[in-house]
This record gives sequence, structure tokens and C-alpha cells, in this order.
Amino acid sequence: MNQNCIERIISEDYADFILQNDQIPEILTSIPEFCYDIINYTHAVAYLPISELPNDLIQKYSYSIFPKCYGLMDVQSLEETGITRIQNVPNLSLTGHGVLIGIIDTGIDYSHQAFRNSDGSTKIISIWDQTINNTSSIPMGFYYGTEYLQDQIDLALKSADPFAIVPSIDNNGHGTFLAGIVAGTKNNAKKFSGVVPDSRIVVVKIKPAKQYLKSFFLIPPEVDCYQENDIMLGIRYLLEIAKKNSSPISICIGLGTSQGSHESRDALSTYLTSIADHKGVGISVAAGNEGNSGHHYSAIVDEKIGYDTVELKVGPNSKGFSMELWGNSPNIFSIDILSPTGQYVPRIPARLKETREIKFIFESTKLFVDYELVESQTGDELILLRFENPIEGIWRFRVYSSFNLEPQFHMWLPISNFLEKETYFLKPDPYYTLTTPGNSFIPITATAYNYVDKSIFESASKGFTISNIINPDFAAPGVDMIGPESKNNYTVKSGTSISAAVTAGVVAMFLEWGIVKGNQTQFDTLQIKRILIRGAKRNPSITYPNKEWGYGILDVYNAFFSLRG
Repeated sequence: MNQNCIERIISEDYADFILQNDQIPEILTSIPEFCYDIINYTHAVAYLPISELPNDLIQKYSYSIFPKCYGLMDVQSLEETGITRIQNVPNLSLTGHGVLIGIIDTGIDYSHQAFRNSDGSTKIISIWDQTINNTSSIPMGFYYGTEYLQDQIDLALKSADPFAIVPSIDNNGHGTFLAGIVAGTKNNAKKFSGVVPDSRIVVVKIKPAKQYLKSFFLIPPEVDCYQENDIMLGIRYLLEIAKKNSSPISICIGLGTSQGSHESRDALSTYLTSIADHKGVGISVAAGNEGNSGHHYSAIVDEKIGYDTVELKVGPNSKGFSMELWGNSPNIFSIDILSPTGQYVPRIPARLKETREIKFIFESTKLFVDYELVESQTGDELILLRFENPIEGIWRFRVYSSFNLEPQFHMWLPISNFLEKETYFLKPDPYYTLTTPGNSFIPITATAYNYVDKSIFESASKGFTISNIINPDFAAPGVDMIGPESKNNYTVKSGTSISAAVTAGVVAMFLEWGIVKGNQTQFDTLQIKRILIRGAKRNPSITYPNKEWGYGILDVYNAFFSLRG
């Protein structure tokens, strides 16, 4: 890749688009400054000047080329899951020896005692900080960011000013917390221990999403948001570090999005599913925290009436947001719109490449509507609505279907981090609210529960997937969990990203037992997932699998006991 192209990766003047390697459209390659980088064997990312992009890019190519924006999935449990019981068995004593933990998130506070060995040295193998650009320290095979290796981190830890030597900082704290839950050093005084405190850690600090993407989807500028392509490249980095160290790796992904069809056919989900089949790789992802947000609606259009009525409450002071309607094929869906002030937009016909920019006479609202009759990844229909300065009140949509072959549709608003609390559907459906990549087929999807009173986390997303894949797989502790924060302090947090971190630690235990200790040298994510499902605790009064709990509650001791046959 030439230097001009490298500079576009971080430039706000260039847009990033995810493309299939063998399907790069001529409309993009014909742009004079077109260049791209390979992410993996199926996908690439192209960098194009924003000034040269056509306004109707969705219609000329596809919605799928836009990287999805991912947000953070969070808002004393080791005994509850059976982890301590297993670690106290002499022949097992699984604490993560020989296993790497991969964290793709907001970074890590490497100076925290939770990430240091007893001699004060670091437990971190390397940090790829995508936000710091130093051309002399870019990781091999990548084109941006800075890589800090173990020796550099140890040198920094001996300094009076460590961040002058390794200036990678976790300003949010989310990545630090998750890394601590998985592999933090035990602190008896704080009643804290990571699941596998003897594991080593590899960290990717993801760079923030570019402003063009946040502006297109009307995501507030101050919100933490991360691009799909940067996450995918981070995963590739973790795999290459694991290969270089000849170590199995357990990867924790505490990010999620409500963009897309929720059918696990997006670029990130397909990538995770493919690598989760690799020997020595474990993938644990968060289910999401959208179960009670009111951000999902679903219905089957009544054949007798011919339409279904959807009501959306928009809160005060909203600057904008996007909303997606996905209708199952071969039905063809269309909408009309009634604003809170009574302005009516007649039914917009479902035509190929239909796009509208609607300006309302009595308010400052502007509404962009794009129809994609056959979306490229799913074959289903997508209607993308983008609201700019929407007026407060009740918006009414009628959804019509031209066919009557079980005309079911789903509508999703953005994840709660991206939207004000006062905006929601008046008659929401709490199911099918798993965030991507929690919809993925092979990776382990963990939901959260309160290990004290055994209740499901009230905000946890609910399954199943649109394709009726049984996710979440099970519930892991994720409510009022203790973990590290900045300045060597500890704090309490809740969320399904924390459940994913607990699960990633458990996966590392199995990788240690299977691969490092030679009991099952072919372990991959799917095999470990099946064992954990088999060992999950189930309430006799509840039918499993179900959309809240999956197959039950994570129980490591039962899972190992099940291997006895």
C-alpha cells in the first residue's frame, strides 16, 4: 500500500467502505483516488474521498458497504459459576497458564496492579493502539496505529512517568474493566480476582469511528462508536500475535450494534464464525443490553387490513437518529408517514432504487428514506430511515405488504448508547434484540444475570436470532461485578459485556486444559460451547432453551463433570 493510501486510513476526508474481495464495484474503482486494504480472505476496506462520493451511494451499490457502528455493551461471582471449585481441584487448577486473552475495546490501563505480575512486570504481551500514529512502530502487516511490546511496557512501568514512554491510555475504562474480569491479578483486600489470572493479555485499542459515518447515521458526536472494519483488523492482529507466540487465544468482544438484519450475515459476524472454527481459538461475545429499551418492533401485516400501524415516540431535543425496517422476502414492503403535527407523507412506492428526501413544512425535520428491495447480504428488503432534527411527539408509520406470504417485518432503532432514552416504540417487542455479533452462529453469546438473586439482568437483550439460531447460549454473571478502573482503583459495573468477559475466562480454562495440558488438542469455540451448554445449570420449572436464558446458567464444574461421561 502506498503512502497516500495509508494516510487515508486515519483522514477524516476519506470514507471507509467494507467490500467483498471479489465484488468491488466499478462505481468505486472508477473514482481516481480509489485504494483499498485486505482485511481477511473475504473482505477488504476501501478508502474514498468523501467529496467524490455520490449522494445515492446506497442505491448505486448497497447499504452493506457502510461499516456498522459498534458501541459498548455495559452500563465475587467466581464461586457461583463453579470456577473456584475447579481451580481448587489439584489435577485441574486452571488459571490460564499458556493461554492468551484478546481484548478489542477502549484500551487498557497497563499501569494498574491488576495487570502486573508479583515482581511488578506486565502481564501484557502487546498493545496495538489504533489511535496513536507512529510510522516507525506500526505492527507488521498493518498500516496505522502504534504497537507497544512487553519490553516497552515493562520499561514504562519502571519509570516515574510511564505514560511518557508508552502513552496508550484507556480514557473510557471499559476495556480495562473487561480485561480485569478475564485475567486480572487477585486482590484479596478488594475481594477481586480475574477468572484466569495467570493468562497473558493482548490488547487492541480501537480508534473512534470517522465523523462521516457518525454523521450519515446521525450518531451523536460525543458518543463512543467504533467501525466494523477497525474491529475486524483488530481481530486479525490478535490471531497473528497468538500464532507468533504459538499460544491458544480466548477473545472477548464486549461491543455490539443494532444495525443490520440481525441474521449474522454481516462482515464481522461471518469473520468471527469462520475463525471460531479454528483450533485454539475461543470467541465470546456480549448478547447486548437492549431487552427493555423499546428499540425493536415486529409484526406480521394483517392480510385483511393490508397494513400494520407502528407508533414511535420521539423525545425532546433529539438531533437525529436512524431506523431500519427489514421485511422478509419475497414480500415487498412500503410505508407512509404521519408526523406529530399531522403532516402526511403518502405511501412511498416500493420501487427499485427508491430514495426520498422529505422536508416538513411546519417543522425543521428532514427525513431521508432509502429502499433496498433486495439487500445484498440477506436478499430481504431494507427500508432505511434517517431523521434529522425530528420534532418531538408520536410519529405514525403504516407498513404495507404487496404479497401475503407471511409478511413479517422487524424495525430496529440504534442501541441505547446512541439514542436518547425518550425515543422508543410505543408497542415494542423485547425479543430479537440481540446485538450483532451476538447473533453469530458459532461464537459463544453470553447474556447477564445477577448471581446474588439468580435473576436475569433487566436490560439484557433477548433471543432468538431472526434465523432462529438459539442465542444467547447461556447466562453468566454480569450484574454488580467488581473490576479495575483507573488509578489502581476498583469499581462495580453491570452489562452483558461483563458476562462475555467471564465467559472468555472460562473458555481460557478449557483451552489450558485441552491444548496446553494436552487433553484435547483440537479444541475450538464450537466444541467448548457444546461442553458449556451441556454443563449449564437449569431450573426444573423453566423450559430450555429459551429466549432469555438460552440453555441455562454457566457452571464450569458441571461442564467438566460432564466430560466424565
